[in-house]
Amino acid sequence: MAYMLLIVEPVGERAQRTLAEGQELYARMQDFAATLQARGVLRGVESLESAERGARVRVRGGETQLIDGPFAEAKEMIGGFFVVDVDTQAEAIAIARECPAAQWATVEVRAVGPCFL
Repeated sequence: MAYMLLIVEPVGERAQRTLAEGQELYARMQDFAATLQARGVLRGVESLESAERGARVRVRGGETQLIDGPFAEAKEMIGGFFVVDVDTQAEAIAIARECPAAQWATVEVRAVGPCFL
């Protein structure tokens, strides 16, 4: 079964790091991804840019609304994700516990499935 591990981090946290600190943390995450790949459980992984460069789109009553970042109401942002293929939620949680980002962010574990359940 597929599980998504969402890296949820406080908005602005990245700006507090030096370039060297950011690069070191990114390297740790790349090493973690390589470990999951070697274990045969990694389906996908991506890092996301800051929400400041993002946009939100919604359509209400046929009208499109576009909201450019940064999003003032946001306290957290999704900084990236891993999609892993394991048998149980417990296994996905164990992987989340190993994730380096769990030391400075929150790793949210969600099963991949239809949105109507």
